[in-house]
Parts: sequence; structure tokens; C-alpha cells
Amino acid sequence: MAMGETTIQVDHISKVYRLYDKPRDRIKEAFSLSRKVYYKEHYALQDVSFSVGRGETVGIIGVNGAGKSTILKIITGVLNPTAGNVAVNGRISALLELGAGFNMEYTGLENVYLNGTMIGFTREEIDRKLDEILAFADIGDFIHQPVKTYSSGMFVRLAFAVAINIDPEILIVDEALSVGDAFFQVKCYHKFEEFKRQGRTILFVSHDLGSINKYCDRVILLDKGRKLAEGAPKDMIDLYKKVMAGAEDGKADAPVPAAAPAVAMEQAQAQDGKLWRSRMEENPNCSSYGNGVATILDYCVMDREHRVTNVLSAGEAYTVQMKVQFHQRISEPVFALTLRDKQGTDICGTNTMYEDFNTGEIREGDVRVISFTQQMNLKGGEYLLCLGCTGFNNGDFEVYHRLYDVCLIRVASGKMMVGFFDMQTRIDYSGRGESNG
Repeated sequence: MAMGETTIQVDHISKVYRLYDKPRDRIKEAFSLSRKVYYKEHYALQDVSFSVGRGETVGIIGVNGAGKSTILKIITGVLNPTAGNVAVNGRISALLELGAGFNMEYTGLENVYLNGTMIGFTREEIDRKLDEILAFADIGDFIHQPVKTYSSGMFVRLAFAVAINIDPEILIVDEALSVGDAFFQVKCYHKFEEFKRQGRTILFVSHDLGSINKYCDRVILLDKGRKLAEGAPKDMIDLYKKVMAGAEDGKADAPVPAAAPAVAMEQAQAQDGKLWRSRMEENPNCSSYGNGVATILDYCVMDREHRVTNVLSAGEAYTVQMKVQFHQRISEPVFALTLRDKQGTDICGTNTMYEDFNTGEIREGDVRVISFTQQMNLKGGEYLLCLGCTGFNNGDFEVYHRLYDVCLIRVASGKMMVGFFDMQTRIDYSGRGESNG
């Protein structure tokens, strides 16, 4: 690291939680004469060390449960480590959870002073920064209303405006930029760039891999509470994709051979006996329904190298694949996929009927594998995948089996845009316009 003096030093940090199977086990343990242990130890973090230099922008990535938010909370003093030490050289402003430290009964203006004071600023210092904070938040007269009346977008605007406009030496952010409209996000990233030019230090956690790649000087990859690696953003994102594919210690399975995706995945499944979806980050609460004529047995998402993953790069080809078993004889089933945003709005989708693809006659017990290969033109962000198998019986539409929100797909893109799609804009610009003298 060649960024001058160290502002954050994390030395061999571990955080251990005691997990009890039943609430009464805590009481049993407290009164046990034999000192019997009733808990299991869970390491949220285990022997994690790294440093951040002054002026660096460092990202922390990892799958859910990797320990990302835990390490930020320890650095900011919200949590105490079980072992290890943290040293911070500089005044921190942290945005770890929306509204953390806000009093819901206070007005927005009262919360500005409350949060500023908690960070360590005097009322006079906050007074000098108040106009900048209010202009950045841009919530108008709502600043005089209780924050309990705010929308989530207004909430994050104010919280981020306070955190980023009171001249912290170190800014720590945990996923806060995933809320708010595109214009507000652009404003926040412009502030990031201004911070970098001023030599401030930024440490942030994000699932937006495009932002990680674009803004970070260095990236730390956590996995199951351990630091798996650290290095250049692109290298760490590539390694993260391998971890997402279920590879132990970042050593991913070899890419599936470049045959037809369905054939290649059948070969891979035969080799290790795993379901395709076992390599995916599944939604345990997905919605499943249908009349039982067919069952979606398995599914996966593959990148352009036919590697199973939840993380896709914008602008590249990818494949959605599912395996379906049929329980009675039918004709021309319709296979479908849909991508939705996290609010449940359908963004795009297709099916074999729309694509004019004839799926033929199906006998009882038949299994079919269908693959949809598309270009990923969605903007960077998180989307939910839905799968379906339907058909027509004497002209009546029937749902054989549908899976709503089976998994999360993360699209990594370094390009900002409005809306959902990259329209592949081409700009022509000429200086030959007429002048009025």
C-alpha cells in the first residue's frame, strides 16, 4: 500500500457469537454445576487483518454472511471484537444502516444536529455546514417534519447528506447508495470523487460491483468470516464470482465446456452429482405454485463462460437454464423467464411461445432442459429471477409450475444510466455549427 500514512489498521480481528439451540439453554448453562457448555461458537469474523491508507477508497465484498457489515461496525465502535485490535487515525463519519442514530420523533433538522453531535462536531461546526447539508438532501420543507413521516428515499437523502457534508476525514458506508433515485446516486458518487480528490479515505461495502470496480483503489474479499484475498478490483470481482459459484476457498470449478449450455451442464452435474441450483444463491422463501402437470426440478444462471453464478457483467451474454419433468402427456408446453426489480415490478421477460419456438409433444415422465441465452443490457443492480412452465388445455391457459423470485441476480456495470436498460447510445459531436459572428 503506497497511499501515505495508515488511517485504519485492523489487526487479527475475530468476532464470535454464542448460539444456543433453545432460549432455556442459557439458564441451564448459568446454573450448571458441571460447567457444561450449551452453545455453539459462530465466527462472524476470524483473524481478519488489513490496513487502509490515507486517501484510499477501499471496497469490501463477499456473499451474504461473509462478515462485511460486522467489520464496519467494529471499526466504527458499534461492536466490540472478541479478539484483535483496531486503530483509527482520523474523524469518522459512518452510514451503516439507514437512520441509525436518528430519532423518529424529531424533525429532520433536529436530527441533523443530533447526528452531527454524535459524530463529534460542535453546534457551530454544524451551523457552518447546514446549507450544504440541506441542499444535498434536497427534501424541501420536509426538513421541518418528523422523520417518521419520511419516505425511504427522503430518509437516505438526509442521512447521507449529514454523513458526507460535515467534512469527515474517513467516510464509511454500508450499502446506503442502493436506495434513492438515479440522480441522487449520481450526486453521491460525484461527492465520492470529490472526496478522493481531496485525499479523504473511503471504506465501503456494496453489492454494486460496477461501483466497486469504478471507484475503489483496492478491494478486500471476505468469505465465511475470513479474509480470502485483497487486491485490484477486477481481480477480486473475478474471484468473488468463483466464490458465488460455490467454490471452496475461491478455487472455482473449471468452466463448463463451451458446448451447448444444456449439454455442458448435464455433463457437469453428472461429474459431481450436485444440482445446478446448489451453486446458486437461492431464495429460501420463493413462491412456488402450479397444477402439478410439471415440476421445475432444477435451474441455474450461467455467465458467458458457462460458469454458474449469481453475478453477471453488463453487456455480456448469459444463459438461464431450467430442467422440467412432466407428469402427464401434453403438447407444446411453454417455458418462461422474467426478471423483476426488488419491488416486484416485471422488468423484462420472454417465453418459448413469444420466441416462436416449438417445444413439441411431451410424454408422461419426460424431462426437458431449456436454455435461454440473452445479452445482459440491464443497468448495474440487483434483480429477481422468475421461472415458469405453462401451457394450454383445450384452449384454456394452465400454470403447470411457477417459481417466483427463485434467486437474486447481481449485474456489475461501471456505467451510470437512468431507468433499467442500456440502450447502447452512440453520440456524434461536431464543431462545425454556424456562429452569429
